[in-house]
Amino acid sequence: MATEDQVGRDRSSLRVLVLADTHVHGDLAKLPPEVWTYADAADVILHAGDVVTGDLLTALGRRAGKPVHAVLGNNDRALLGLLPDRLEVELLGLRVGMVHDSGARAGREARLKRWFPEAQLVVFGHSHEPLDAEGVAGQRLFNPGSAVQRRRQPYRSIGWLEIAEGRLHRHEIVPLPPLPPPS
Repeated sequence: MATEDQVGRDRSSLRVLVLADTHVHGDLAKLPPEVWTYADAADVILHAGDVVTGDLLTALGRRAGKPVHAVLGNNDRALLGLLPDRLEVELLGLRVGMVHDSGARAGREARLKRWFPEAQLVVFGHSHEPLDAEGVAGQRLFNPGSAVQRRRQPYRSIGWLEIAEGRLHRHEIVPLPPLPPPS
């Protein structure tokens, strides 16, 4: 499991931007400006897959100057061998599991507990459906939705977390404004 020693050493809390399913193909301007605003305010960025190219991860890391952790999504062909399918990180004592596709809704809570038995928080994507719910044995399940493709959801979204003292103190799905109509 990776740890955030350098980020957490001089901090008592962390602000975390959570992204998934951005599907950005080279043109980073397709990412809503709110994502960059939250990235600037975050201490750590988590991306739960379908990044598509490494350009976004590089840009987030450079611009925000923060650690970026990501997992491989089903559309991340260009990142095969560069990103793991599953990842566990520790953020200020909070164990976080990450995977792109959590599988079918039926049995999701038990499955994620099996995959990440020590994780207090599991971040995933794939469905574009935001979810902030309690799983098995108090494990928090968190899907930020998509900042770019809302699909059947009423809005595009990202996730925002605040961690302190090994606990998740804030967890929220942040709706993004509608896209302007095409010109």
